[in-house]
Amino acid sequence: MSQSELHSFAPRARSAHKGDFGVVLVVGGAQGFGGAVILSAEGAMRTGAGRVALATGAESHVVASLSRMPEIMAQCVNSTTELIALIEKATVLVVGPGLGLERWGVEVAREIFKSDLPKVVDADALNLIAMGRLTAPSKAVFTPHPGEAARLLDTSVSEIEKDRRAAVCELQKRLKGVVVLKGANTLVAGDSEIFTCQAGNPGMASAGMGDLLSGIIAALMAQGFSAFEAAKLGVSLHAEAGDLAAADGERGLIASDLLMHLKPVLNR
Repeated sequence: MSQSELHSFAPRARSAHKGDFGVVLVVGGAQGFGGAVILSAEGAMRTGAGRVALATGAESHVVASLSRMPEIMAQCVNSTTELIALIEKATVLVVGPGLGLERWGVEVAREIFKSDLPKVVDADALNLIAMGRLTAPSKAVFTPHPGEAARLLDTSVSEIEKDRRAAVCELQKRLKGVVVLKGANTLVAGDSEIFTCQAGNPGMASAGMGDLLSGIIAALMAQGFSAFEAAKLGVSLHAEAGDLAAADGERGLIASDLLMHLKPVLNR
């Protein structure tokens, strides 16, 4: 299967409504770390989720999110009671972008992990697992970059990069879900299959790209794709949007540049 054949989506029914395409809840953004969780939520919105909610740790992040994309339902969450109310309305959960390693991040991640809903686990949620402060949840897509993978496997980044295929297989064996090992030629490992993404470019080696990807994968899960298919499709869409965004040069490419290209890649 070629890269372009990966995402041949059926046309939406003329009678479709937002309830048909799921609700993604993105949780993260401890005080001072709002950019990551906002990018993740924007990625989910641009990938076709019916609704996207954002639960963050600071009111300033809510203001920033509303100014960038008012379609996202952003809320500052100060208690697990507030978070549970949002979880009850969700289809898919994303946890980790900008989460931090302090008390707020641990408490909200623990509450997310209790849920039976499908999840995308990224960034500091992965670091909390690696530190032994949280137990990895079931029914999840895990999206480590090489540094996070090294922490999860208690090894070095150089060892991860030496044999990325072996690393993603070991991560999948330990975490049990679907594992996306980000980087050049991103790998997606499921129970019995490994997918290698051939698209993408070095300009995508910049902050925020992985946060965007977590939202993209979650949006596909919310629209009915299995965890493995959503991860495979999401990685490909993300990479191809990155290639379109780099048409005028790779240097200076930022994660926000990909947002405008997700729609044409999805709909072509």
